[in-house]
Amino acid sequence: MISTSIQGKNLDEIFSLLESGEIEMAEIRLDRCPLSEDGIEELFSATDVPLIATCRLAEDALAERKILRAISSGAAFADIEIEVPAVTLKRIRSACREWGTRLIISFHDFNGTPSAQELERVLATALSSGADIVKIVTTALSQGDLETLYGLYGKAPEGRLIAFAMGQEGKPSRLECLAHGAPFTYAALSEGEAAAPGQWPFALMKKALYGGSPVKPLGPVTLRMPASKSFAQRAILAAALADGESVLTGYTPCDDSEAAIKAAEALGARVLRDGATLRITGGKAPVSELFVGESGLLTRLLIPIVAARGSNPVRIDGEKTILGRPLSGAHDVMAAFGVSLRPEKAGARKTDCYLPLTVCGPIIPGKAEIDGRSGSQLISGLLMALPMTADRSTLYVTGPKSIPYLFITLDVMKKFGVVAGCEMEGDENFAETRDWGLCSGITFKIKGGQAYKAASFEIEGDWSGAACFLAAGAIGGDVTLEGLDSSSLQADISIMDILAQAGASLSVLEDGSVHVQHSPLEAFSADLNNCPDLFPVAAVLAAFCKGRSVLSGVERLRHKESDRAEAILNMLGKMGVDIRIDEDIMTIHGIGLSERILTGRLLRGGAFTSGGDHRMVMALRLASLYAESPVIIDDEGCVSKSFPDFYLAFTALASCSTSLP
Repeated sequence: MISTSIQGKNLDEIFSLLESGEIEMAEIRLDRCPLSEDGIEELFSATDVPLIATCRLAEDALAERKILRAISSGAAFADIEIEVPAVTLKRIRSACREWGTRLIISFHDFNGTPSAQELERVLATALSSGADIVKIVTTALSQGDLETLYGLYGKAPEGRLIAFAMGQEGKPSRLECLAHGAPFTYAALSEGEAAAPGQWPFALMKKALYGGSPVKPLGPVTLRMPASKSFAQRAILAAALADGESVLTGYTPCDDSEAAIKAAEALGARVLRDGATLRITGGKAPVSELFVGESGLLTRLLIPIVAARGSNPVRIDGEKTILGRPLSGAHDVMAAFGVSLRPEKAGARKTDCYLPLTVCGPIIPGKAEIDGRSGSQLISGLLMALPMTADRSTLYVTGPKSIPYLFITLDVMKKFGVVAGCEMEGDENFAETRDWGLCSGITFKIKGGQAYKAASFEIEGDWSGAACFLAAGAIGGDVTLEGLDSSSLQADISIMDILAQAGASLSVLEDGSVHVQHSPLEAFSADLNNCPDLFPVAAVLAAFCKGRSVLSGVERLRHKESDRAEAILNMLGKMGVDIRIDEDIMTIHGIGLSERILTGRLLRGGAFTSGGDHRMVMALRLASLYAESPVIIDDEGCVSKSFPDFYLAFTALASCSTSLP
């Protein structure tokens, strides 16, 4: 990635440069730009282009104040010299930690290149002083000086060193440092605006980096995300159970949501469509068979719901991958409320619970303790069904997973006038942080005799589908997504936390759109137990984050549309990514995009299988943006399960690459 050094420009001129869409990131020389402190705040708070605040103490008496103002206003990086007084370093370092700014500590030698031992001491000193990134810039007088600098990369933590040389002899190192693992390098706006001897013009360096590569910077592009099928399916079924006409706006069709509409109609509801609006009038009709398509969520919601409607046996059937996916724990959970499940699979035990099966009710209210490790979907079905019974129920869930989806269910129920009490428990860390990953149990208290009432509201946009495009922007683009709710309960909104931890530049705009822009990425750690659908995209993202990323929650992937754990391992392994799985942990050794381009280590293309899994298709398409050759997928049609217009959006993104000079 290239940071363009900006000096001698006023505020309007800087904004004009940043808004051009050409600059990836920028170093703002606060000691050489005529900016007031208010102007600094306006600049650093108003753009998603990653900005480095630099102000040399020797050149500006107000350097510290300017740097601190930039940090508090949103600077991505703050660059200070290694010689700064200890008290100044302490104040700036503290501000960086408070505001989430990465600290660069710089060493410059304008006369030559010290010995390797001396430079290693500089590196160690800067790291021990709290540097997130150490910048070492010397003057090269020979090729040997460059080799001395390159040797430092083997001594530094991955992604935390930028080392290159000034002068004509050092000019190649300004680009080659990226091949050695520097997170970014520096270029001048133009030939006559170099901030130091030997600095390349931005246009020339950009052409040298991307010109011979099949990968080009993507965007800027704006895309609209479809409706969340998690919200849509719950809302459609609740509307079918309600008295009166419910109006659901913002609906976009996908296979799973369409299956929910057909199930609602089979239950007796009337569904009218008006563009993106569904008008659903609840009703009750006798039903002996329901078809769920390929939707695991719909299956698990319907099992308790049909049991709550009476004792009439109801056969539930599906198609494709759902027929081979076990309904883990369903037999015991439903038995706790008096419901038996009878699978039809030849030779199957009742506890196996594969579709097709027959649900034999009625559901009996009461108290039960349920193991939540198999997921949240059947529990969501119980939460929707038990209020319709005659008496009170208490549901205690141990080891809950996918907790955000349970709160989506409660939220949708509340919109339709049905409520359930909820108490979460955990250790002292949970009490302090309220981190759902630390929750050890949830008690739901559900009053019987409740009735669903008609409701009108807009269905949220889908964060699961959005994750692919947000990751694409973070790796190498400029992407804005419309139709998302930044306060959503959807589990996959966690992609925002993952991107922020990885160092992506992202923000929520005034109109609610989410914007993400290419930024130097670093390794991250994420517990995906509550959002397993993010795993494929997060794994591809990790392949471009310098260092070792750790993703936990692998066991949640074994019984999705495919064995996603094995599918991700095979996909990225075949593409040349260093990846391994140890029990519940996936570890990925990532390499930054610029380093991949310059070292010829872009992802390998070829023929891949999706396993009929829509999330794997999205991950494969994301990877194809940064592959050296085409990625060919055997079954891409399965993406219609959640995002039928995925290819339209993806094509718009892939075709919107930045032109080179």
